[in-house]
Amino acid sequence: MGAELAAARAKASAREALIGHLKLQIAKLRREQYGPSAERSRRLLDQLELQLEELEATASEVDLAAEAAATRTTSVTAFELRAQTASEEAVSRASDT
Repeated sequence: MGAELAAARAKASAREALIGHLKLQIAKLRREQYGPSAERSRRLLDQLELQLEELEATASEVDLAAEAAATRTTSVTAFELRAQTASEEAVSRASDT
């Protein structure tokens, strides 16, 4: 369970880094939007915004799934074994034969 949690956290961290990178690229392209290559920049900007939306949606779904998995743990109470009494041993031996 710990390894799964660590892997989920690593994926979430990588996703967050990618989202941050895409946001920076989008901001840069918006500044360049009115230059000579505005049409190409606009197409690229649209693609990046779509990719960002998909990543953010996926990140939300994964976070919800990770939270659900973390709450699905089951606790089991401990129990103790006790020694059999002489009469219980006699009954046990009698039923085995």
